[in-house]
Amino acid sequence: MEFGIWGEAFRVAETAVGWLKDLTGLYTPTSTQFDAARGHRASIENRLDAEFGVREMFEIGSLKHGTGVWTYSDADFLVSLKGVRPDSEWTMLNKIKSSLKTRFPSTEVVVRRPAVVCKFSDGVVEVVPGYPGTTGYWIANPADGWMLTHPKDHNSYVNGVNSKHDGAAKKLARQIKVWKYRRNVPVSSCYLEMRAAKHMDGESSYSPLWDLHASLKKMHDVELAAMNDPTGLGSRFTACSSPANKSDALSKLDTAVTRARRAKEYASAGEDAKAIEQLKLLFNK
Repeated sequence: MEFGIWGEAFRVAETAVGWLKDLTGLYTPTSTQFDAARGHRASIENRLDAEFGVREMFEIGSLKHGTGVWTYSDADFLVSLKGVRPDSEWTMLNKIKSSLKTRFPSTEVVVRRPAVVCKFSDGVVEVVPGYPGTTGYWIANPADGWMLTHPKDHNSYVNGVNSKHDGAAKKLARQIKVWKYRRNVPVSSCYLEMRAAKHMDGESSYSPLWDLHASLKKMHDVELAAMNDPTGLGSRFTACSSPANKSDALSKLDTAVTRARRAKEYASAGEDAKAIEQLKLLFNK
C-alpha cells in the first residue's frame, strides 16, 4: 500500500493509466465535503440584498460543474445585483468586499478578481458579483475591465461534452486542475476547464494519457492565448491575470508537456514504471 496526502491507503497502480485513475479519484470531492462552505450562502445573500439588492444568487464554478479538486476548490457563487453597473469594476468589488467584511468582521475578506473571497474557518466562499446583460452577466475580467459570462450555458456545454465521452471531459479537466494546484501554476481554473472540454469536444474517443498530453500541448502551442467562448455567447476566456503570471505559467506548462509526452510514450512501449515516474513528476506527487 501507499498512502495519500491525508493518510488514506490506496493501491499501488500497476499501469500508468491505473495510476492516473487513482490520482483522479483521490482528488474528487464527495458530495458533502464542501457543505460547510456552502452553508454561508444565505447570510451572504441577505447582507448583499439589504445593501445593494440581489436579483439572484446561484452556485457556479468547478464544484457545481463536477470538476472540483479536493482541498483546493472553493464554493463559488454568482450574485446578480440590482441597479446600474458602474464604470469601474473595482468600485463594485471594493464595495462588496467592504460590505462582507462588515458582516463578517472576524473573517478575512479579499478581492481576487473576478471574486470577493471570504475565508471562513470552515471553508472558503468566492462571491462573484455582477450585473445582468441582455444575455448572461457582466463580471470583472480577471485581467482588466468587464467581461460577459454565461455560467449556466457553460455548465450545459461541459455537461454535453462530458456525456458524449462517458465522463471523460470532467476527468481530464480535474487532472489538469490538479496539475495547476500541485505545481502552483497561476492560470485560471475556468480557462483550463473550458480548454479541456473544447479538446474533448473535438475527439471521437478518450485515451487518458494521450488526451492529457494533447490538451496540455494545445494550450502550450497557442501560448495560453485567450480562447473564444465555445458556446459563442460570452467574452473570451483569459488564462492569466498578468504578464508575469503568464510567463510563469508558460514555463511550467512547457515542463508539463514534456513530462506528459514521456509518460505517454513510456506507457505505449510497455514501460509503465517509467511512465508512472513521469506522472509523479507532472503532478508533484
